[in-house]
Formats: sequence, structure tokens, C-alpha cells
Amino acid sequence: MENVVKAGIFGACIGDALGVPVEFKSRETLKRSPVTKMRALGTHHQPAGTWSDDSSLTLCLADSLCKGYDLEDMATKFLQWYNTEIWTPHGRVFDIGIATSQAIHRISKGTSPTLCGGTSELDNGNGSLMRILPLLFYIKDLPIQQRFVKVKEVSSITHGHIRSALACFIYLELALEILNRKNKWEAYRSMQESVRNFLDHNPICSQNEMDKFHRILELKVGDYDLAPLHTLQEEEISSSGYVLHSLEASLWCFLNTESYYEAVLKAVNLGEDTDTIGAITGGIAGIYYGFENIPEEWIAELVRKEDIENLCIKLENKLMK
Repeated sequence: MENVVKAGIFGACIGDALGVPVEFKSRETLKRSPVTKMRALGTHHQPAGTWSDDSSLTLCLADSLCKGYDLEDMATKFLQWYNTEIWTPHGRVFDIGIATSQAIHRISKGTSPTLCGGTSELDNGNGSLMRILPLLFYIKDLPIQQRFVKVKEVSSITHGHIRSALACFIYLELALEILNRKNKWEAYRSMQESVRNFLDHNPICSQNEMDKFHRILELKVGDYDLAPLHTLQEEEISSSGYVLHSLEASLWCFLNTESYYEAVLKAVNLGEDTDTIGAITGGIAGIYYGFENIPEEWIAELVRKEDIENLCIKLENKLMK
């Protein structure tokens, strides 16, 4: 797949930038005034095409992977971003999640990277899921057990709970199926099967933890066969910053649309955590539909697009040749 790194990373950054001006707006508000293009100002008073911490940390991870897999280097790059040394859109940090902020504080104190992320049930915001996409290109040829280990390590820099790691893992397993040139539904079914099989044969979490993902993996919970994710109505989908809600919302948008354009606008117009759900949806939709199907006017408005493109070329040369 040509330009697949560029498709995924631009896909995520543009989904993020579309969502930044309307972050925290309700679904009802966005039904009255839906996002249809890049907007300026809004929630964070930023110029049009400005991306948030979601893209910043995605770009930090991509930047680190250009040198290989080094958790200390990844953590250092997150700290450099926080100190406004690298990968801000305009030289300052205007948006950061609480868990990520706490983890970066631990990084600054010299804590080992995989111990920096919170591990309580309350530490399951979407802050590792929103930035995990570049890892796909590093783990794509590894066996599934090793893929999971790497995903859990990279998630744990900011989010150490198994639920966050599992959300990242499911997301990248779907992206990997797409990378292997499967159509959307083949990829989704194949991901469900391989993840269920992996969880059945590797005791990485409790049954209760697995059951949290029943809508995505189509698991039977107790005596109940529950409705598959893609068949749910919009009012059954939450777009909060909770990692499970964000993953469900993003996959629901991807499965229920037919283009990059439709997928990210559906995601952003769900409201609430618009930048992150836009980024997560945009990453997977970018890989699936290809860079050439991302609207040119959105690419043109993206802040620091030349820097992002150069980074994508570096990462593609490092991991995809």
C-alpha cells in the first residue's frame, strides 16, 4: 500500500483538527450547526487546521520510531512536547488530559516509562489510544503475542490499565487487517476472531475485563447475545473521553460510512470528545481509503503539513521498505 504511513498519520491529524474547535460541544448543538469543514477559533481559540495533543503525541511517537523501538526515547519525546520543545502546532500546549499530564510529570522525575501511566480503573481515558497508530508500522510483522506486549508497553507510558492497552490492541489489530488489504468487513471479522482467540489462549486479563469489549468483539455476556456494534443507533453510542466509549464510537463511525470524509465528519459531529474521536476514526479511515481520498482542502489547511509529511516519509523509509 503506497503512502500508507502518510494516509494514517494525516488521517488522524486532520480528524483531530476538525474536532478541535468544537471539543466539549453537545451532540444536539452540533446537529443544529454541524461541522462540514475546517473551522477557526471555537473551544480553544485556535486558527483553522490546528491539531491538539492527540496529534502532537502521535507525531512524537512516530518521530521516536524513526530511530527504532525505544521506550525511554518515546517518553522523552512526550516530555519535550510538554515543555514546548517539539511537535506543538503553534509553540504552546493548549490541551492535555489529566492522566497524560500526571504521567509526563512522572517521566520528568525519572520514573521508568512503563510505570508512568496510571493503573487504576479511573485511569482509562483515551490518551494512549489517541496516539497509538504509528506503532502499527513497527509491530506489523511480529507474532500476535509480541504485538500485544509492545502495545501494552507503549500504552503504559501514559495509561497503564489493561483496559487501555486492550483498546489500543484491538484498534491496531483492525488496522493491521486493513494493512493486509482486506475489505472493511473482512478486516473487522478477522480482527474479532484473532483478538477473541488471543484472549482465550493468553490470560492477560479477567473475563470481566474482556466482557467490557462485548459490543466490539461480539462476545456473549452471560445468557445474552447482544447487538453487534455496527447495528446500534446513534443514541446508543457515547462519545465521551472514556477509552471504551471512544473506541466504540470511532469503530461505529468507520463501519457505518463509505468514505474518509463521511467517517471523520460523523465522528466529530457526535460531540463531546470531538478531537480525539475524530483522530481515532481518521487514522483508521485514512489507512483504509488512502491518502488520495482525504479532501485536498483539509490537507491544505492543516498546520505544519510539510513537517508532518517529512516525518511520514522518514517513518515510511524506516519501517515500510
